[in-house]
Amino acid sequence: MARPRQFDEQDVVARATDLFWRRGYHATSVRDLGEELELTPSSMYRTFKDKHTLFLRALDHYRATESTQAEERLGAGDRPSRDALRDWLLWLVTCPTDDGAARGCLVVNTATELGTTDPEVSRRTEAAFEVTRAALRSLLHEGRDRGELPATLDVDAAVELLFTTVLGLRVRERAGHDLDRLTTTVDTALRALGA
Repeated sequence: MARPRQFDEQDVVARATDLFWRRGYHATSVRDLGEELELTPSSMYRTFKDKHTLFLRALDHYRATESTQAEERLGAGDRPSRDALRDWLLWLVTCPTDDGAARGCLVVNTATELGTTDPEVSRRTEAAFEVTRAALRSLLHEGRDRGELPATLDVDAAVELLFTTVLGLRVRERAGHDLDRLTTTVDTALRALGA
């Protein structure tokens, strides 16, 4: 008769997410996972099958808890759309982690580490990126409709500019670039939206 699990699977996935976010996929060994998660290899394999499956679960967990914040934070509400956008962009490069380390974004880190070599990972990173694009698109349409942005604004082109800016900001934040320089980048990108 199989023994019942002695751990909370969701907690293990959350802790694995943190480890993969800190170290990356390739730099995290099965041994690292076992030590961090306090699991024997047999327990880990029985529950998650392999490191790749656990990583996919971690990526899904991150997307569910972190990545969708773009949608929430980009809701302008009563604020002007530019203010909502600026606040969100600056939050991306100033939001602290529990250990105070600059980590960037797990989705962006994963996309740069694994690229398109893993179809399951690529599908997940693209889905997360589309959540961000959709939130940007919605905010820009709202700003244009309220007259806060030029009526002639090409929303699709502006979404791509801002999305590329977001990716660059997340990489630069992880690299420890100066906040003043990142703020200048944010303000320049916002000026590109027009008067």
